[in-house]
Amino acid sequence: MAAMIAQRRAAAATAAAPKRGARLVARVAQPLAQPGSSGMQTAADASMLARAGLPPTTTPFDDFQFANIREAEVSRAMTRRYFKDLDDFAESDVVIVGAGSAGLACAYELGKVAPHLKVALMEQSVAPGGGAWLGGQLFSAMVVRKPAHLMLDELEVPYEDEGHYVVVRHAALLTSTLMSKVLKNPNVKLFNAVAVEDLIVKPDALSGGRRVAGVVTNWSLVAQAHGTQSCMDPNVIEAGVVVSACGHDGPFGATSVKRLARLGMVPGGEVPGMGALDMEAAEGAIVGGTREVVPGMVLAGMELAEVDGSPRMGPTFGAMIVSGRRAAHVALAVLEKRKKMAAKATAAGAEATAAAAAL
Repeated sequence: MAAMIAQRRAAAATAAAPKRGARLVARVAQPLAQPGSSGMQTAADASMLARAGLPPTTTPFDDFQFANIREAEVSRAMTRRYFKDLDDFAESDVVIVGAGSAGLACAYELGKVAPHLKVALMEQSVAPGGGAWLGGQLFSAMVVRKPAHLMLDELEVPYEDEGHYVVVRHAALLTSTLMSKVLKNPNVKLFNAVAVEDLIVKPDALSGGRRVAGVVTNWSLVAQAHGTQSCMDPNVIEAGVVVSACGHDGPFGATSVKRLARLGMVPGGEVPGMGALDMEAAEGAIVGGTREVVPGMVLAGMELAEVDGSPRMGPTFGAMIVSGRRAAHVALAVLEKRKKMAAKATAAGAEATAAAAAL
């Protein structure tokens, strides 16, 4: 009989005790509780906590209230600014195709050394950054060979120094920092989720051949649906110079090189494609090969490997950074060269007109 009474008492104590999960939640929530603070909670909050068996809690956001807004205000706030950007950047000084590590580095450098220029940065993905959100094989860490790490110092991105290279603990740290610097420049506009479908190519009176004079754009989702829908014409952006940093060949890579090849504008007439991996040789080849490949178009990053046949570099990112920065200066030199050529042509025309008038 005594044993039965003891069993019943033990069962009653077990039923009355809070469940293990509830005790754990209460223990986690307890540090948030403050004596005498229950008056700051709403009745609904207090009731909910009571039903859950939790103590009253207080946070800095208990009395948070949003300002009033109408749905039409949100719509106008977005569309008015976006269409103003389309109007402002319809004629850009520089268009950068591809907002991966090389394209972002190019935009960063242009914003730093030529903040007066209008720079349109085109990216067909929703998220810029290309493959620079992760290291190799979806690992987190990013390896940057020296002395390309000097840009990390400039951006104040911390890293581990391994002697002849450095390691950023997560690639996203560098990419997000670089992106934020680029987007703070009011003269740089990122058009993400916008695909470059084609190039504007015109006869070039200054060079006597053909030159790239801008890009043909469309919403990325529209560009992907051309096989199922018709009559989805694009938009255009004129540019003094185009910097293409579309990456190596693949579903979304080497866009500009492929198009130049089909147009017969690639020097030599062939695109040999990227060579096999050789880190030691690849990065120097990419930086050294960054140049204006045809009038009006500068190539940067791994897209250069497609036209030069240089090796792929794998999961190191120093060349992407330095090639993008060098491309910015090459683009500035192209703009300056065309400006001088145009001034010379104008002066020659004025002299010819004056000579004809004197006859």
